[in-house]
Amino acid sequence: MTPSPLDTSHLERMSLDELNAVAGLLTRVDRKYLVPATAAQGLLDSLTGQARVLSIAGATFAHYASVYFDTPALDSYLLAARKRRRRFKVRTRTYLDSGLCFLEVKTRGARGATVKKRLAYDAGSAEVLTREGRDFVAAQLAAAQVSAVPHHLVETLVPVMGTTYERTTVHLPAASARLTLDTCLAWQDLTGRVAGDVPAGDLAVVETKNPAAPGPADRLLWAAGHRPTRVSKYATGLALLHPGLPSNKWHRVMRQDLQAALRAVGDRAGCGADARATGSSLTRRRPATSCLRNTLRTASS
Repeated sequence: MTPSPLDTSHLERMSLDELNAVAGLLTRVDRKYLVPATAAQGLLDSLTGQARVLSIAGATFAHYASVYFDTPALDSYLLAARKRRRRFKVRTRTYLDSGLCFLEVKTRGARGATVKKRLAYDAGSAEVLTREGRDFVAAQLAAAQVSAVPHHLVETLVPVMGTTYERTTVHLPAASARLTLDTCLAWQDLTGRVAGDVPAGDLAVVETKNPAAPGPADRLLWAAGHRPTRVSKYATGLALLHPGLPSNKWHRVMRQDLQAALRAVGDRAGCGADARATGSSLTRRRPATSCLRNTLRTASS
């Protein structure tokens, strides 16, 4: 059953302009937790009086769609799987309720801090990298010293996976921190191996975003018995969709928390698909699934 949006009626609301003014943490330390939706609700309940929830047009959650790009050799995925410090992630993120879209590049900065740079993008081009988009990505990879030949790498990027989910965003003013809670997460394979959406089930991806030290949300999660885990919407999702890929980094999460998603992949793998995963590459990419494509077209119209 699809999880319901989280109840945030007990939290003070804030506008997007207010959030942008006080919580622009594009360089930050992130910690991720994969918890039952009930635990995510319990966290929000415990933050009463400490937190404000983002509200846009009266709604305290938003619908997102992302398209992830990688090379045919899966450089982005493998750099993460092998725990390389100089790794990167490239995606478009579409805010489905407003139609806004950004091309985003994530790299690692000093002491493992996440550095995110983004470019305003046309939602109608969310499944492709335009010339401007490729030049932007190349510039960010060069600045982060990810590759000695960033322009060559960028020219090979293709869409390999999509995600859709609902996000609740919370600001913790006293700690200068943010918190996002993602529910209704589903993955879409853009290589043609797995048909349809693969849902994560009744789970929430909780991500704390702090300037440095752990914040109030981290401490509450720890007190409830939850610890940061190795989970990435892109890398964990791609490992689920393509079991032949090296995935030791996410093995525990996949086997313990995402068993239902693994079963769904097994049931749907090869349904009308020509693509196959090898140990280090995806071959014969097909266009985006019609479900994700229709979602993005609706946002851009």
